[in-house]
Amino acid sequence: MAVPLFKRLRLGAVLGYLAAGVALGPHGLSLIADSGSIVQVSQFGVVLLLFVIGLELKPQRLWVMRRQVFGLGGAQVLLTAVVLCLVGLALGLAPGTAGLVGFGLALSSTAFVLPLLAERDEIGAPHGRASFAVLLFQDLAVIPALALLPLLSGPAADLVSMLVAGAKALGVLVAVLVGGRYFLRPVFRLVAETRIPEIFVAASLLVVVGTAALMEAVGLSMTLGAFLAGVLLADSEYRHELQADIEPFKGLLLGLFFMAVGMSTDFGLLASEPLMVVGVVVGLMAIKAALVFGIAAAAGLGNETARRTAVTLSQGGEFAFVLFGLAGGLGLMDRGISDLLVVAVTVSMIATPAVLAIHDKVIAPLFAPRKPRAFDEINEPGNPVIIAGFGRFGQVVGRVLRSRGIPFTAIEASAAQVDFVARLGSRVYYGDASRLDLLRAAEADKARAFVLAIDDPEASVRTAETVRRHFPDLPIFARARNRRHAFRLIDLRVTLLVRETFHSSLFLTEHILRALGLGSEEAKGIIARFRDHDENLLQSQHAIYHDEAKLVQTVKDAAEELRSIFEADSKTAAEKPEETS
Repeated sequence: MAVPLFKRLRLGAVLGYLAAGVALGPHGLSLIADSGSIVQVSQFGVVLLLFVIGLELKPQRLWVMRRQVFGLGGAQVLLTAVVLCLVGLALGLAPGTAGLVGFGLALSSTAFVLPLLAERDEIGAPHGRASFAVLLFQDLAVIPALALLPLLSGPAADLVSMLVAGAKALGVLVAVLVGGRYFLRPVFRLVAETRIPEIFVAASLLVVVGTAALMEAVGLSMTLGAFLAGVLLADSEYRHELQADIEPFKGLLLGLFFMAVGMSTDFGLLASEPLMVVGVVVGLMAIKAALVFGIAAAAGLGNETARRTAVTLSQGGEFAFVLFGLAGGLGLMDRGISDLLVVAVTVSMIATPAVLAIHDKVIAPLFAPRKPRAFDEINEPGNPVIIAGFGRFGQVVGRVLRSRGIPFTAIEASAAQVDFVARLGSRVYYGDASRLDLLRAAEADKARAFVLAIDDPEASVRTAETVRRHFPDLPIFARARNRRHAFRLIDLRVTLLVRETFHSSLFLTEHILRALGLGSEEAKGIIARFRDHDENLLQSQHAIYHDEAKLVQTVKDAAEELRSIFEADSKTAAEKPEETS
């Protein structure tokens, strides 16, 4: 109930899981008193998350990202840990405790940030890629920290045993890399040959669980093992099937992880010491955001990307729970400080969606350009062809015309697209093709063809209306995104209408029919019959497309009619051998 409600309120699913955990846990309705076992199980959701991330990250891509991962990520962890450690010393913490606090709070939440970026469709954005690189380095940096904690709590005589443990860890790491490289694919090939889906799912889970457990057995991070297993399988032919099998388990366990965080957090401390907790949260998020912004800006990411990266990574992370819990158990940190920091980290995670919303609604507009970019002036003689919209569709038209030496004038309403195409050596004018002054500057009255390739249907129709009203003799060759868009362009009597995916879909279907055993001529005939039938249907539906009930009925009638036609064709084909004999 909480997750759909929070999604409806645009607060994100992660915050919904946290709220549900708080409500169910011992500090809420106390429906679940012991959250310890749930925490242990749910941590496997983070493991599965890292495995899926590894599947998406091919080794070549990791090598390409090395500067951001080790440069940006390394600088963020080191600088943030040092600054927070100094803050801890200034507040009176012991040097060892201040160092632990600095490093633990320098880490952000992989399990929180990545789903949040995915919900906002920002993983592929520049700040999404930068955030992922930093989080990846943080996950790697946790490994030596977890290995060093027992050493810090024990005498120097334990150094030999720690070296032995380090050698074991290194050996297991090499074994995982070599074994995954040379044995995983053959194993999955054998499993796939059984054609039993549940066996493949079991094998997928076995790889993740086994690698994670092996890493944990030698004192390394389970998440590192899962991540490495994913990276090793990123180039395999089973990558997509593995991801599809793991995704449901990952989603459920990751949601359970956030619920467990909500259950295990003592919000009584927030009620008894609200100013202290809020002060720690605000100070933590402000310091981290300022440092990440400075590092990202110095790395040349640009102010907007640096700002968004800083806000995204300003919270504490789930590894802080592990580090502070382990440090408290080993006597390296006072239990009161540990509890305070765990609550502060949790509150910082809960506050992140709100901080992002404040950034988008309040801060980002303050840094937005005050004046929109002015449209380009068309200052060249008129060309025989005008292309309105120079995206993926318009560019193909332009390339063919250019190859034949036919000059054209291209107009594009996206400034980013104009700049991108300019880097490729093409001249495109930034402007709104529906504006009469721009069309007159392009000498549309002398053009012989107007190519309407605008992606947005509303802008496309608006442009067609302007051209048809002021240049009635100019032929319009239009691209329609969908059927309704096509109907509206037919209303404007365009010269030729092409539905952008229709012909490519038919071309693909023809090859599918041939792959299924049909002859080349038979497949071509089926496609031609379907094309003619659908083109006629489009024209007949145009007369009634404003009446949705009639439109739906024509779709049903047309489907039945088409089925009857193909049945008749099949019957005729079956009778032909008897007639010839």
